[in-house]
Amino acid sequence: MPAWVIPVTVQDAPDATELPPIEGHVTFDDVTFGYVPETNILEHLSFDVKPGQSIALVGPTGAGKTTVVNLISRFYNLNDGQVLIDGQDISKVTLHSLRSQMGIMLQDSFIFSGTILDNIRYAKLDATEEEVRAACHTVCADEFINEMPEGYLTQMGERGSRLSQGQKQLVAFARTLLANPKILILDEATSSIDAKTERQLQTALNKLLKGRTSFIIAHRLSTIKSCDKIMYISNKGITECGTHEELLAKKGDYYKLYMAQKTE
Repeated sequence: MPAWVIPVTVQDAPDATELPPIEGHVTFDDVTFGYVPETNILEHLSFDVKPGQSIALVGPTGAGKTTVVNLISRFYNLNDGQVLIDGQDISKVTLHSLRSQMGIMLQDSFIFSGTILDNIRYAKLDATEEEVRAACHTVCADEFINEMPEGYLTQMGERGSRLSQGQKQLVAFARTLLANPKILILDEATSSIDAKTERQLQTALNKLLKGRTSFIIAHRLSTIKSCDKIMYISNKGITECGTHEELLAKKGDYYKLYMAQKTE
């Protein structure tokens, strides 16, 4: 094998079964994981997230926030423990049946050459134009699209050169909503957007999260104050967990992080 080829370490188990349509109940049961031998990022991590709950993951850089969401998507195999969705061990289901029911949004949403309509419909190739427009309306993307020269048929350059960063994210929100995932992962999805645009996106984001189990990693704590739970990841596990108000009242790590941002 050439040196530049990265071997695939996560594959379907020989007896893997299809994961049926999920509700979005996510459980970590005594999970231990490390990217290299004898160096664990997470140890004995356990938590339970009910369908439809929104969970924010905060904490120091390198503490394991992105690792947690990567394990939900089964991008890596565990060292020990189980990750379960609706009570099913995700290591025993097919990767396609798992990941096809999840939506993942990153800091840099990819826009490919083609029309805006094509870019959004990519999430559901058989979607009608009416369905695409409905998704865009829900996340407040239709206003700027309708102002473009050819509306939904406006051609986009590679990586969406004609769009602002905020517009790219709205297109990505619409694309994700069209796919209708039961579990949604947002990893710094608004970190490269200015504060004014972020406020505009917050309305779209709230509509996108409605009725879905969501895991949100965000540097700006203003975007996650309304989450059902906030988990502070540090020291290979969860050191604090609660609502925004509960964690502020504790005056612990989350309080220090929040106050530091307020004074920036």
